[in-house]
Amino acid sequence: MDYTQRFLDYLALEKNYSSLTITSYQKDLEDFKMFYQQEENDEQIQLARKTHIRSFVMYLSQLNKSEKTINRKLSTLRSFYKYLVKEQILTINPIEQVHSLKRKKEVMVPFTETEISDLLDNEDFFTKDFDGIRDRLMIDILYQTGVRRAELINLKESDIDEIELSIKVLGKRNKERLIPISKYLLQEIDIYKEAKKIAGLHNIPYLFVTTKGKQLYDTLVYSKVKYYLSLISVKQKKSPHMLRHSFATHMLDSGADLNAVKDLLGHSSLSSTQVYTHGSIENLKKVFNQAHPREQKKE
Repeated sequence: MDYTQRFLDYLALEKNYSSLTITSYQKDLEDFKMFYQQEENDEQIQLARKTHIRSFVMYLSQLNKSEKTINRKLSTLRSFYKYLVKEQILTINPIEQVHSLKRKKEVMVPFTETEISDLLDNEDFFTKDFDGIRDRLMIDILYQTGVRRAELINLKESDIDEIELSIKVLGKRNKERLIPISKYLLQEIDIYKEAKKIAGLHNIPYLFVTTKGKQLYDTLVYSKVKYYLSLISVKQKKSPHMLRHSFATHMLDSGADLNAVKDLLGHSSLSSTQVYTHGSIENLKKVFNQAHPREQKKE
């Protein structure tokens, strides 16, 4: 009996997880299965014990895997063994007393509004052909809407409502949300759609496509975003997620309600959104120090 496949089917059919998330779970389980095979000459990871999981953590550490990667794999195993206990396949959960690694706190530094403007307003950075028009719009949408990379890839032309000035996004666990867009962004979308038509790619339902008419993929979006952000910044982290982080930070800096930003980002809880408040708090401190009467007296 392949319990890992049963678990993946459960995630897809009952939990309604996205194909991208399921692929990630599958990879984590395969990594542990390969390790367990080397240890016990057996692939039945439902028989694994706490010592196997702890040895797996040590093995990953020796491979210089990050705390984030190791904790994600542990999270996958927790879900897997919790499912086996729920289905009464196991009576004891082997991972119950295995704790996640403590992660070093990372401070994500968002791109400034000036940096984003320097990139999008510089005509020399983007070629005038289909690729250049697409890449510019791709970055503009990531920044102006805060959508995730997977959400951008799966955007369809039919998801754009030109009357209501909004786009429909299919987020994690297939949750739909509407994000307002500006008339300016709609004009940029129309320019891109015209370029797409001239390139003979207008019959493809996905908004963003390659010159060969294929849907975009993760590594392409990541490498494009990293390349263009490298033109205007020396910040270490340059990724689609950092554009999402910048969107959230700039919205909060401009006075947007935390709950509203939560809904725009498609978060299920406020705790996820509060990660982005760090930059806003730092900004508030600067404003406070410059404007508060008691601070001014000290000068």
